[in-house]
Amino acid sequence: MNVVRWTLRALASHWRRHPVQFFSLFTGLWLATALLTAVQAINAQARESYAMASGLIGGAPHASLQPVDGQPLPQAAFSALRRQGWPVSPVLEGTAGLADGSGRVRIMGIEPLSLPSGSRIAGEPTAADGLIDFISPPGRGWIAAQTLAAMGWSEGATPALANGERLPPLQARDGMAPGVVMTDIGVAQRVLQMTGDISWLVLPAAAYGALPSPWDARLRRDDGDDSGLDGLTDSFHLNLTALGLLAFAVGLFIVHAAIGLALEQRRPLLRTLRASGVGVRALLLALAIELGMLALLGGAAGVASGYLLASLLLPDVAASLRGLYGAEIGGQLTLSPAWWLSGLGLALVGALLAGAGSLWRAARLPLLAVTGGEAWMQAHRLWLRRQGVVAALAVAVAMAAWRWGDSLVSGFVMLGGMLLGAALGLPLLLSSVLRLIPTAGRSPLAGWFIADARQQLPALSLALMALLLALAANVGAGSMTEGFRQTFTDWIEQRLAAELYVRPRDDAQARALQAWLVHQPETQSQVAVRGLDIELAGHPVQLSGIVDDPLYRLHWPLLQSVNAPWDALFAGDALMVSEQLARRLGVDIGDTVALPTTRAGWQPRVAAIYADYGNPRGHALLAGDALLRHWPEAPVHSVAVRAAPAEVDALAIRLQDRFALGSDRVVDQARLKGWAGQVFERTFSATAALNSLTLGVAGVALFIALLTQGQGRLGQLAPLWAMGVGRARLMQLNAAQAWLLSGLTLLLALPLGILLAWALVAVINVQAFGWRLPLRVFPGQLLQLAGWAMAATALASAWPLWKLWHSRPVDLLGALADER
Repeated sequence: MNVVRWTLRALASHWRRHPVQFFSLFTGLWLATALLTAVQAINAQARESYAMASGLIGGAPHASLQPVDGQPLPQAAFSALRRQGWPVSPVLEGTAGLADGSGRVRIMGIEPLSLPSGSRIAGEPTAADGLIDFISPPGRGWIAAQTLAAMGWSEGATPALANGERLPPLQARDGMAPGVVMTDIGVAQRVLQMTGDISWLVLPAAAYGALPSPWDARLRRDDGDDSGLDGLTDSFHLNLTALGLLAFAVGLFIVHAAIGLALEQRRPLLRTLRASGVGVRALLLALAIELGMLALLGGAAGVASGYLLASLLLPDVAASLRGLYGAEIGGQLTLSPAWWLSGLGLALVGALLAGAGSLWRAARLPLLAVTGGEAWMQAHRLWLRRQGVVAALAVAVAMAAWRWGDSLVSGFVMLGGMLLGAALGLPLLLSSVLRLIPTAGRSPLAGWFIADARQQLPALSLALMALLLALAANVGAGSMTEGFRQTFTDWIEQRLAAELYVRPRDDAQARALQAWLVHQPETQSQVAVRGLDIELAGHPVQLSGIVDDPLYRLHWPLLQSVNAPWDALFAGDALMVSEQLARRLGVDIGDTVALPTTRAGWQPRVAAIYADYGNPRGHALLAGDALLRHWPEAPVHSVAVRAAPAEVDALAIRLQDRFALGSDRVVDQARLKGWAGQVFERTFSATAALNSLTLGVAGVALFIALLTQGQGRLGQLAPLWAMGVGRARLMQLNAAQAWLLSGLTLLLALPLGILLAWALVAVINVQAFGWRLPLRVFPGQLLQLAGWAMAATALASAWPLWKLWHSRPVDLLGALADER
């Protein structure tokens, strides 16, 4: 150990003499760890919130009784089953908008005294003495402390809702999920204006079996882990993780390049240590310990920065999940010590992966070969050949995953293989392209220019690989995001054709509302839509019953259809399905779909498939008459009102006053479009931020590579200076080489990025969300990205060029006298 200690001191002297290399190694570990741990922090916060939401009623295993059509159960179901001796307990769930328009809250009503024995509420036992205030008028609204603070409320507050009701006095309680207010079911019925209704019934798991269901209800086993959101949110978090891993990989390229350069520059030191009696094992142990210490230092900075970055991105991610899926996650990070330790572990593993190749080459080279540059070049050429084989294997794996895979995981395997193969094959492609550039018949300086550019590839290849990945990721994600933006905008302009959308509380109010609208001068036309929730093949599906109206024939975009699809639909024996529902059911135009009706089974044919972007649930259109024939109790879900845009506000105000409707039940077209646009922007804000950071990391990698290489460039440029090439000309040649290599990398990154965009819209998006976007390429976006890449190259090469310009003749003469 004494030998290892002195070896470590000798190795540390290198970093004191080369602080730039230490900075590059530290920066690579810092940035790589920061970006990945930030993503992991966001995902960990989301998983904790999902677990809390699914565990609001936990403890002893239980099952639940839910209606087959998704409509509320009558409270009589609970009373009748209790009288028959079944130990059921009612639950009511719903969301309500706040009166000030600042958001929505999820309200959950329970009857705590009838919960199954051994149940826990928000993680605590159901002790009767602690529930007196909860069930006694005016009741209590249990809420998470962070939600209370985020909303700007204080304990005891009774916030007003958009429907005119007020929440019960709020009380902070540990174990509550974010965005949820739990209260007594009687209070919840009043607040949600659902008197006499319940959402589902809880019963002990032991009672799971032949339970009577006179209300067409069904049993579903609930083990306490199903929040109902897993299938909808996993793809979102998987996309974030993929971006974090890409940024981690780009950061490790910096580390790998810095370690390799440091190891090569320390060849004389390694020779001296070996000649002094330090064995290979002791030397490798010292190098590994040094690497571990550097990893801990960079990892600690990365974890701290990752926490700050996650805090900045979390609000946008939370808004995305809330808008897309109705999932609530906490707005403040609450991370366990295990997360901090895992971040340091990531840094250690990353440093080991980045430095393994250099350590292996140092261990394999004989003692005398350690001092020979030619031995290192031979080892590098051998490494490149092996790298080419790995690149070919990665591409083969990507093609196999594309050809035979049919899942989100296989889609990411395809993406990973494609990016890995392109990155590993880049040095070989660049070398081949440089070989093809003709130099015969040109000046000797032109021949030196190409040869020297090829000689710089080993030192710059890792930085160029990082730049390739970052540029490709930005092209792919940018094309996908901008294409989605245009497609989404066009689609929502067609779908939201009516100027006003009204959601009545019940059918009686719907009939009164329609009768009133007929006599209003602002009303041009109105269309009532009946809605129903069912389940098909284990997936939730929304059914909408519509009437024959130009609002649909002219404004509902179809992807595929039979001849005269709208005539077939309103004939009553056909339906139209959303793209994601068609993919889940595996149906096409003309196929039949078996629907679980309340009467005899019904199998209408698919007349059309339409886009339904952003909807995590399946959706189907039926003729309103057909819906009522098979589901007589289907309520009116909404009323679409056509009116002159200038008169919409006045009509909306009179509607609210006349029928006591909150602002969440009377929404104009502009508000809907604005809300949808905000959800879109916030959904991709985290993606855009990570893409920008990844490109920034790649720019740092190129800067560090050129900076560290610039320290040894005098020895290569001094002979040219001695032969009469001026320093200004040397600067031009040096800058042109950097621009040439970066430009070639950019030219290869553009088709790779377009291929990545295709994979995102045609494979990843289909597997994650069930719908496919058209592939769109934006030349202006590509030119802008090319400009950023060239600007990054110019900035990265500025410092080495400045040092070359300010080099003295004695420095160049000293480089000529250097025997190394």
